[in-house]
Amino acid sequence: MYQQPFLANQELMSLPNTVLPREKLEIVGLRPLVREEVSAARPRSQSKPSLPSRIAVIGNYLPRQCGIATFTTDLCAAISAEYGTARLLALPVNDTEQGYDYPARVRWSLAQDDLKSYQEAAEFLNFNNIDMVCLQHEYGIFGGPAGSHVLQLLRGLKMPVVTTLHTVLREPNPEQLVVMEEIAELSDRLIVMSQLSSQFLQEIFKVPGSKIDMVPHGVPDLPFLDPNFYKDRFGVEGKAVLLTFGLLSPNKGIENVIQALPQILSKHKNVVYMVAGATHPHVLRREGDSYRNHLQALAKEVGVEANVIFHDRFVSPEEMVEFIGAADIYITPYRHEAQVVSGTLAYALGAGKAIISTPYWHAIELLDDRRGALVPFQDPDAIARKTVELLHTPAIRHAMRKRAYVFAREMVWKRVAQGYMESFIHVRSDRMETPQVRFSTRVAQKTLNQLPGLNLKHFNRLTDDTGMLQHAIFTIPNYAEGYTTDDNARALVFTVLLGQMDKGQYREPAHDSSFRYLAFLQHGFNPEKGRFRNFLGYDRRWNEAEGSEDCHGRALWGLGTVLGRSGDEGLKCAAGRLFEVSLPTVMDFNSPRAWAYALLGIQEYLDSYAGDRDAQKIRSVLSTRLLEMYESVRTSDWKWFENVLAYGNARLPQAMLLVGSACADDRMVSSGLEALDWLLKTQHCETNGHFVPIGSQGFYRKGGAKARFDQQPLEAAGAVSACLQAYRVTGDSRWRSQAWSAFNWFLGDNDLQLALYDSVTGGCRDGLHPDRANENQGAESTLSFLMALLEMSSLPAPDSFGTSGELFGASTTRLGTGPRSEDL
Repeated sequence: MYQQPFLANQELMSLPNTVLPREKLEIVGLRPLVREEVSAARPRSQSKPSLPSRIAVIGNYLPRQCGIATFTTDLCAAISAEYGTARLLALPVNDTEQGYDYPARVRWSLAQDDLKSYQEAAEFLNFNNIDMVCLQHEYGIFGGPAGSHVLQLLRGLKMPVVTTLHTVLREPNPEQLVVMEEIAELSDRLIVMSQLSSQFLQEIFKVPGSKIDMVPHGVPDLPFLDPNFYKDRFGVEGKAVLLTFGLLSPNKGIENVIQALPQILSKHKNVVYMVAGATHPHVLRREGDSYRNHLQALAKEVGVEANVIFHDRFVSPEEMVEFIGAADIYITPYRHEAQVVSGTLAYALGAGKAIISTPYWHAIELLDDRRGALVPFQDPDAIARKTVELLHTPAIRHAMRKRAYVFAREMVWKRVAQGYMESFIHVRSDRMETPQVRFSTRVAQKTLNQLPGLNLKHFNRLTDDTGMLQHAIFTIPNYAEGYTTDDNARALVFTVLLGQMDKGQYREPAHDSSFRYLAFLQHGFNPEKGRFRNFLGYDRRWNEAEGSEDCHGRALWGLGTVLGRSGDEGLKCAAGRLFEVSLPTVMDFNSPRAWAYALLGIQEYLDSYAGDRDAQKIRSVLSTRLLEMYESVRTSDWKWFENVLAYGNARLPQAMLLVGSACADDRMVSSGLEALDWLLKTQHCETNGHFVPIGSQGFYRKGGAKARFDQQPLEAAGAVSACLQAYRVTGDSRWRSQAWSAFNWFLGDNDLQLALYDSVTGGCRDGLHPDRANENQGAESTLSFLMALLEMSSLPAPDSFGTSGELFGASTTRLGTGPRSEDL
């Protein structure tokens, strides 16, 4: 027979004791809606954070029978309805070996007690490019002591995490305390559904209030209906219906309502008490249906068997609407105060029900301002008195209903979905301003100030018979994006430099590849326009008649490098002809970056052919334009060429230093050094001292805020080149140190402490997002790293800061198989 645990009657209702004075706590208000972000937020960077494109929600999911499953399912449905279904996938936790028949939204399920399952789930989310994880946390749904298995998942994630806390304990045991503290540390934000939860987090778990969002438990958006509308569905028309619903377990206190029924029936003969819901699956497996049997026996014992109706089944969301709709009074007679969230109470409030509840924590908050009636724990007499009062005075009951219904309009799922999305946006905005280093990266070791060996595996993979492919999907060439003159010009510069520097295994294959990239430039030139086209489809059809000015400048850089450095006469003759016909066009350009790229190529050419007066004239005109632009824009606090720091920034002072030193123009050299120095100070982390390139999501406009992300390898490579040019001009070792700082960005000395260079493939990831690296390894990124690597290897003998390593020898062998000549 079921034995009811002893629990002393609690006559007094009060909020729980707190640890700190209230004035030390932050009151966490409801999340403002997304549309209010502009007015509500503090000033941030100019690049407005976008909505997350792929969200994974981790938590139990229907058809599993539990409150978390219902909540997670409803939350996913609400976000999908408000923002689109393509954004969401769900990862539930299975508590049985056979699992459940989940819907299509569930892409992966975890085995509750299998630690490896949590590791695999993290890997699954990482390689599926999920950009936000929303964890639904309840200690009991995860495996390990105090649900600690979930920490293994959180530690392995690369993306931001927002955790919803369904339980926050006032008196956690040591294991629960440690687990919650680490969840709070690994989560970007925490969502709670009650002020008391926020209070506990701040007092007990030492979570700052600024990290906590208050988003209420969602409820269906139901009409305000007369209960008689649904009563015929359950055969109780003409009756006054009391209702308790939810999964049955001994802590529900339903026996107290049954014990109150004789008093209620003595005043109102037509009352029935409906108890809707299956026994909780875990209770059923552990104890069978002893609690329900006890309740049924109790109803018979006190003579109300005919007035108590049990609906022994799991209540679907659709049925829940009908059950709640039929109730005149909803009762939650729970036996313990320590419940910070009650989904069933929230649903009843949202439907505008008259509510009687014991004073557990969530009820005290939700039923404040006469939105419901509180009665002491374990007090059938109090339940009876309050029920009779409400049934006897319809005006009081209906006023209570209205107050509850009006209050709960802010709790409907549409508003809750907006609150969650606002929290997600807050995270993305915070990540853009204050990058966070993920757990797995904090514990990983990085090798800085040392050059890796040359690995051309990915470089070769991106090259086919046409030329260098533009993009990759992870490490797989992306044929759909085709080719660009930009990347083939960079590849031409790289292979010419490589052939010049290496006298061993790379010289011949580099020489052969130079022909392929030069042929691409030859094919890309449009003689009718006097311009280079840029984008070539994989079908070898050009997408435009002419490319950008920057594209043309890069092509000239490649051609000038061939002319200045290649030892192959055929290659130089072809490049010389193309250089001659394409160079004059640059005089009509307006882009300072196009001028700078062209100057890099012109100076490479003039270093070997100094007597070309036409090239000298164009060099003079372009470099003078750069200098005059700089002097016209420069102020004491903005030492730059334009009113914006955009992309390819370091190439501008590099070009001035290169030309100024070649022409012995001290004014130009001085300006180039000043601009580069200011740029490096601007691209410097004040906290940790590492290199932070200007982000591409908004750049940095004079008088505005710096965009921190996305950070591009192109910027680090340009900084390496410019700093080394400054070092060659001045001999000042400070510039050498700055070059190492920019190069170390590739190796992991950056905002996220993530290596962009992939030592396995030899490729380079496409940049840093606020939360993770872009795992695609495209041509621009890979060539940026490889060109920076070659330039760093050209440094003189190692000094106290960094070592050049052995680029072409043992280091390459150590990294794995080197490229074959036929691969290049």
